[in-house]
Amino acid sequence: MPSYNKLVRDRIPEIIEMNGQTFEYRRIKGEEFIKEAKKKLNEEMKEYLEAQNSEQAIEELADLVELIYCLAERHGYSKTELEAIRREKSERRGAFHEGWFLETVGES
Repeated sequence: MPSYNKLVRDRIPEIIEMNGQTFEYRRIKGEEFIKEAKKKLNEEMKEYLEAQNSEQAIEELADLVELIYCLAERHGYSKTELEAIRREKSERRGAFHEGWFLETVGES
């Protein structure tokens, strides 16, 4: 039986069971959850970076957003609060839409 030892989406155990397979799992909480969610973020980011087309890329971005929402909640913030913080920061410092690439900064 293959070992995965990683955080998975909530319905994965149910889906595995519906496919007639056996599995072992446990529920994690607190700092262990945060640690494993960070690993999962890295995994999903790697998959996004390796995406071969827009359809694959958007699937991986959706996974990243889901993890970000979940981690925000674990840190005590709702999706709404996260969005408000993102919007305020965007208004104060801008977003990334224009493609500015800073090369150097020096004294005037």
